[in-house]
Amino acid sequence: MEEIGPVDYAVIAFPGNRFRGEIGPALSDLVESETIRIIDIAFVGKNPDGDVVALELTELDPDVQASLDSAGIEVGGLLNEDDLISTADALEPDSSAALIVWENVWARKVTQTMRDAGGVLVTFERIPHEIVQAAREWALDQANA
Repeated sequence: MEEIGPVDYAVIAFPGNRFRGEIGPALSDLVESETIRIIDIAFVGKNPDGDVVALELTELDPDVQASLDSAGIEVGGLLNEDDLISTADALEPDSSAALIVWENVWARKVTQTMRDAGGVLVTFERIPHEIVQAAREWALDQANA
């Protein structure tokens, strides 16, 4: 079996159910450049009354569906019903969320090299965007002072 690179999972909420079609082409760009490979994706939501719905790709708006089809999504069964239910339960009414699992293809070779050298992942964390932006702004202010 072929080794794969690191795999990440994210849930992105869209208050007001504002998931739009331009996200698909952005994902397609990453797939086409072999930066990522989308392994699984699912969508859940709550209507204004708070009723939970799970959506298949074929149930999305045609524009959104077409944009995601171009991303070459390989639905791999990593997301299960419990994932969908717990994500949907956490949403506010009139909101939706995309659950996405992707392989970081760009890191495949270096990750395998680290494994082959006996390396073991100890910690992996993502620094929130707001913290990175604040640090960058602070550093820029310091440089300009």
